[in-house]
Formats: sequence, C-alpha cells, structure tokens
Amino acid sequence: MRKILTCLISLFIIASTSVMADDGLWDNFGDSNVYGQKPVSQKDFEKALESKKKKTKNKKKDKEVPKGESFSQSNETDAIKDVTSELPILLVPVGLKVKEGYIVPIGHYLVEGEKTDDGVYLKLYQAHDLIAKIPAQETDDDFGEQTISFVKLRPHGDYHVEIIYGGIDFNAFAIIDTE
Repeated sequence: MRKILTCLISLFIIASTSVMADDGLWDNFGDSNVYGQKPVSQKDFEKALESKKKKTKNKKKDKEVPKGESFSQSNETDAIKDVTSELPILLVPVGLKVKEGYIVPIGHYLVEGEKTDDGVYLKLYQAHDLIAKIPAQETDDDFGEQTISFVKLRPHGDYHVEIIYGGIDFNAFAIIDTE
C-alpha cells in the first residue's frame, strides 16, 4: 500500500510540474521565430544593403571646410562657455565706499566684468539691479586661482579691500575704501 501511495504522489508531482512549465522559454527552443524575430533571406539582406548605400551616396555633402579651420566646437570650449555664462558671486562683509556719499552695503553680489573704451569696470548686481559700477585696473595676473571665472575680496591694509576678478576676457583688480 505504501508503494502505491508513493507512486501516485510521484505521478501527481510530475504531472503538475509539466503543467506549470507551459509557456516557458523552453517551449520556443530551436524555433527560428523566437520573440517575434523573422528570418531574413540572403536576397533580402543584400537588397537592404544596396538601398542603404544608395541613400548615403545621394546625401549632400557638408560645405567644404578649409584645412586648419574647424566648424564645430569641442567639448572643452563648450565647458568654458558654460562656466563663463554664470556670474561669480562676491560676499561683501563690510560696507564699501564706492564714491563720495555712496556705500555698498554688506551682502552677496553677482559680479560682471566690463571692458569699454573708458576703461575696465566691475559691476555688482543683486538680482537684476545694478548696485555699483566700480572702476578697476586690468592685469595679466591670474592671482594664483585655479579657475577661469572667479571673484574674491581680500584685505588690503587697515581701511581698504581689494576685489580681484577673473573672466574669460580679462583679469582685473580694484582697491576700495571701507567704512
């Protein structure tokens, strides 16, 4: 009786596993149409290659570029453009006497360097408002900075500070009295 019961349970387990295996990956084993792929004949393959070759021959060529000149920017120049499009921020911890009767208050300012026929200026902005236009001296010194675009405030004696500025076009500095 025990042997019969063991055989029946074994048959039941084998029958149930075959039902659970339906629609599995092994059902398509050896079938050329696995996952919706259809076989391509050699003739169809060569026709596709010919049409692709015809399309590339019919394409208009780009304008001739003279030797030595490039027509697109490299990744490095794109990165430089992105860096210089953002204005550096300057923290002013003391009031700055920009001109007689006008003091730039303590705060954070976006700094933009401007080079005109009159000279070099550092413009301090808060939001879109121009707070001050400070005359500066252009220099070739990069002040030991590691980046292209920078602005910093450094002490310069007891009653003065120095704003150093670096941009893609020029570097400059301005010495300003404090209040």
